[in-house]
Amino acid sequence: MNSILNNNLFLVKEHVGMFKASNNYDIHDPETGDIVLHCREENLSIFTKLFRFSDYKRMTPFNIEIRTPEGEKILTVRRGISLFLSKVEVLNEKDEVVGLFKQKFFSIGGKFNVLDPSEQVLCSLKGKWTSWDFRFVKENEEFATVTKKWSGLGKELFTTADNYVLQIDDKVPSDHPLRLLIMAAVMCIDMVLKE
Repeated sequence: MNSILNNNLFLVKEHVGMFKASNNYDIHDPETGDIVLHCREENLSIFTKLFRFSDYKRMTPFNIEIRTPEGEKILTVRRGISLFLSKVEVLNEKDEVVGLFKQKFFSIGGKFNVLDPSEQVLCSLKGKWTSWDFRFVKENEEFATVTKKWSGLGKELFTTADNYVLQIDDKVPSDHPLRLLIMAAVMCIDMVLKE
C-alpha cells in the first residue's frame, strides 16, 4: 500500500464540467494544496456515455483508477450495471480484491456496508439525507468522516462538480486495508448516492 494513504486528511475535488460523462477527481493534501492522487474514469463505452446523460445515470457501470501524479496505481473502484442496489469492488495496485461495498436496502440518506474480501463487515458508511455528512462506523466507533465542502454558488448551480473533505481517524492503523476502502468509498458516495 502506498504511504500517501497513511495521511489522515484529504481534500477531494471533482473536475468541473457542464456536459461530462466521466467522473474525474484530484485528491489534495489540504495543508500544502499539492495534488497527491488522481482519480480517473477512462475508456467509457459509447453506451455508458449516452446513459450518463439520462435518468439512468445511477445505474451505469464505472471503473475508476486512483493513481499517484507519477502514474503509480494505488487502487481501482469498479461496479457493473446496477439495477437496484450497488455492489462495488475495490482492488489494490495488483488488481486483487481487497474489499467490497454493498448498498443497504431502504436506507435513508444512504448506507453501505464496507466488507473485506470474504464479505465480513468491517464497518458501515452512514449518511444523513438532509446534509452531505457521512461517517464510517462500527458499533458506535467512528473510523472516518466525509463532508462536502461548499465551493461557491456559481460552481454549484452550473456544474456537477463537488468537493469533499475526508478525515480518517488515528485509530485506523497505518497500512491497514481499511484505509484503501475508505478512500474508495468517497468515489462511491459521489457516484452511487449523490449523482
